[in-house]
Amino acid sequence: MKKYGLVGYPLNHSFSKDFFNEKFSNEHIDAEYVNFEIPSITLFQDIITETPDLQGLNVTIPYKEKVISYLDEVSEDARKIGAVNVISIKRKNGIPYLVGHNSDVTGFTQSIEPLLETHHKKALVLGTGGASKAVDFGLKKLGLKTRFVSRRDANGALTYKDLTEDIIKEFTVIVNCTPIGMFPHTEECPDIPYEYLSENHLLYDLIYNPDETLFLKKGKAQGAVTKNGLEMLILQAYTGWEIWNR
Repeated sequence: MKKYGLVGYPLNHSFSKDFFNEKFSNEHIDAEYVNFEIPSITLFQDIITETPDLQGLNVTIPYKEKVISYLDEVSEDARKIGAVNVISIKRKNGIPYLVGHNSDVTGFTQSIEPLLETHHKKALVLGTGGASKAVDFGLKKLGLKTRFVSRRDANGALTYKDLTEDIIKEFTVIVNCTPIGMFPHTEECPDIPYEYLSENHLLYDLIYNPDETLFLKKGKAQGAVTKNGLEMLILQAYTGWEIWNR
């Protein structure tokens, strides 16, 4: 039986395990998908060593950047993004060869592109982790100018305190790439001035649990178009499956 899995910490919010095991069952694929919940990336090599039938991995928070140093090769897009969320594993004479890819950018761009209007020219990317790097890369591929927003003043990113009325009106796409508002912390949301949002805005949240985060609710109340990250997750999962089976 082939084995696939997810590396991250924590993984109690994970969608991938149920998604792939249901796919395997429905399509009569002799495979299993398991969670590898590791509190430190230093344990990553143990997963590879102790699971000889492992064919591929997904990578989630907080290891999308840290895992790169453990790989033998990284795809061009993943290298440019600086983050990996899919790993294909090939073996020759029992020796594993690990290649890192990024399917987040594919899932995100395919999901958000139909919602973009001509006035959507600039975007704020909330967060500076691995997912935000893929989102930033994808938005630029779609022709938008972007700025990162971070809790700390670093590497040219705006801070939440910098978000004035003028900036919010200028940047009409806002993408939440942070875990703020994810179940069970559904009463939380990114600290942006929601009162300056309008029907010209598009708010996209990578979170899919709950279906509508407080971030999206506050945006909708101001007339903004909103979307959660479930479709992105499904699209990137299918892209990952294609990568594993090339």
